Parts: sequence; structure tokens; C-alpha cells
Amino acid sequence: MYAIVQIGQSQYMVKKGDTIAIDRLDDKEGKSVNFDKVILLCSGKSEVNIGQPYLKGIKVNAEVLRHFDGKKKIAFKYKRRKHYYRKHGHRQLLTQLKIIDISEK
Repeated sequence: MYAIVQIGQSQYMVKKGDTIAIDRLDDKEGKSVNFDKVILLCSGKSEVNIGQPYLKGIKVNAEVLRHFDGKKKIAFKYKRRKHYYRKHGHRQLLTQLKIIDISEK
């Protein structure tokens, strides 16, 4: 069984026991969180439920494992022969989640 869930502005395919990294949440480490914006639920080989836009009565339960910074990404601008260059880096703030359960009411 897997589901596609919308968390913030992104969509993630999750299964029970998966660990995913998402944009930073305000919840503390070790706390349980629920996501109810489930777009698609596949519970078997041929059974697929698609929401319009979300499925009702289905929740994804997850636990916050840790908060961390992502890998540094470098943005670099350069113009040849003009002695112009700009370099700066960015590290995205992320939260690691462990999917505990995908439940139907």
C-alpha cells in the first residue's frame, strides 16, 4: 500500500516505514504528525483511489525524527572579460519524517 500526500507545496509518494526529508516543520523531534491531504491511495495491485482533489477519511501518520540542514547549493554568476562574478550558497532547512501508518477511517 502506498499513497501520494501533499505536504506544504510538494507531493511525496510514501509507504509504511519510509523515511522522507521535507521542508522544515515547526513540530518538535519525536512528535507525531498527521497529514490529511492525500491525493492518491493504492491499496493492492489493481485498487487505486484518486481524490478530487483530496481523498476524504484517509490520513498519513508520521513521526518527526530530526531537523537538519540540506546540502549546500552554490549559485554563481559570471561575465567574461568584465571582472564580474557573484557566488553565494544556500542550505535548505529540512525535517526528516518516518511514516508510521496510512489509515482509513
